[in-house]
Amino acid sequence: MTLDRVISRHGIASRTVAAEWIHEGRVRVNSTIERHEGRWIDLKRDHVEVDDREVSSVKKVYLMLNKPANVVTSHGDPQGRRTVYDYLQGLAAWVFPVGRLDKDTSGLLLLTNDTDFGNRLTDPRSKVSKRYWAKVNAVIGDEELDRLRKGIEIEPGLVTRPCVINLLRTSEKYSWLEITLTEGRNRQIRRMVEALGRQIIKLVRVQIGSLRLGELGVGKWRELTRVEVRQLRSK
Repeated sequence: MTLDRVISRHGIASRTVAAEWIHEGRVRVNSTIERHEGRWIDLKRDHVEVDDREVSSVKKVYLMLNKPANVVTSHGDPQGRRTVYDYLQGLAAWVFPVGRLDKDTSGLLLLTNDTDFGNRLTDPRSKVSKRYWAKVNAVIGDEELDRLRKGIEIEPGLVTRPCVINLLRTSEKYSWLEITLTEGRNRQIRRMVEALGRQIIKLVRVQIGSLRLGELGVGKWRELTRVEVRQLRSK
């Protein structure tokens, strides 16, 4: 693979940052400074170092963040909004989000520097389940719930997969739903509810696979245990 991809795959930096480091002369291949990010690397033969540190020695990091609402899932934002990285104080390693939560959605977000792990969880073929709690601006009836469960058209020709939906409770004006998906289209739950002519007021992701948000405070993060990582890998 190319040199910039080698650095990214080993969890040291994004490919964009890796390319910058290569141009700055911070990367050596077989003890010689290499300034071309497109150089082809054979990891069985070539020895790659970043700032005199071998890329294969970088520790893999797996963590979960309870993402607040009104925070974007990106590294830096041209509009100056807060990002998830503003909440990762004390973390020395470079990590990337495993999938995304839109700005208005809060809850469980995984971050890692293990690209194989991240790709596995976000691959649609893996069908990793994700559970959400949603507050809707209307009382949702049985017929509407069935439409959501069976799959609903969210744009012309695009129908969602069947999913599990439980009605948690209702009031005179609102419904609280628990929704479990095995796909992750952009703003999918919001679009599903909008297809009924309703709106999501609040949306929280509470579980990914076997990993639960639990009592982790809003804006807080923690590293996953070895057992949690192993369980997620097995999905």
